[in-house]
Amino acid sequence: MIDFLRGQLVHIENEYIVLDVQGVGYRVFCPNPFAFAKVEGPITVFTHHHVREDAMLLFGFPTREEQKLFRKLIEVSGIGPRVALGILGGGSPDHVVSAIYQENISFLVKLPGIGKKTAQRMILDLKDKLEGFGSVAYTTGLFAVNDIEPDDSSAWAEAREGLKALGYTDGELDKVWLKIKETTAGESVDVLMKRALQLLYAG
Repeated sequence: MIDFLRGQLVHIENEYIVLDVQGVGYRVFCPNPFAFAKVEGPITVFTHHHVREDAMLLFGFPTREEQKLFRKLIEVSGIGPRVALGILGGGSPDHVVSAIYQENISFLVKLPGIGKKTAQRMILDLKDKLEGFGSVAYTTGLFAVNDIEPDDSSAWAEAREGLKALGYTDGELDKVWLKIKETTAGESVDVLMKRALQLLYAG
C-alpha cells in the first residue's frame, strides 16, 4: 500500500492533483486539491491506495489525521471512497468528528452524499472508534457543532484565516471575496476556501 508520496506538484484539477515523484506522475484525488497550490517546493501527501476490480486509485490528504479519518469513514457500510472524500471536503475533520460524538444528525446530513440512514450508521459505527481524532475541545464536546450554517461573514472570516495561513495577502483575499460573495450564501468554510483557491490559483 502507498502510505504517502513526496514530490513536486505539477498539475491541479477540481478533483485531483498530479504529483511528480522521481519522474513518475501520480494522480491523487483530494478533498480540496487547490489547498496545495500555494506550497512551494516538494510536498508530502498522505495517501490511501484503493484497489478495485476495474481501477487502482490514490486518495490524498495534507495531514495524517485526515488520512486516518478517511479510512475510518470508508469502513462504514454505504460510504465509499468518493463519498468519504466529499465528507472531508464539505466539513473539517474536527467538525465531522464532533458531530459524530454529539450524534448531530442535522449536521451530518448536510455533508455531500449523506442521508439520514447513513448519518445514523456513521454514529453507530464510529462513535466509539474516534478516540484521539480532532482537538480535545471538539472530541470532548466542549464546543457544539451548530445545526445552522454559519452566516457568510463568519464563514468567510474563518476561511480567510485559513487562506492567510497558506501565505495569501489581505489584498489578494479582498479581491477574491468581491468576486464570490454574491454567489456563496450559506456555504461552509471549506467550500468557500475551495472557491477562493480556484480563483487565486488561476490568477
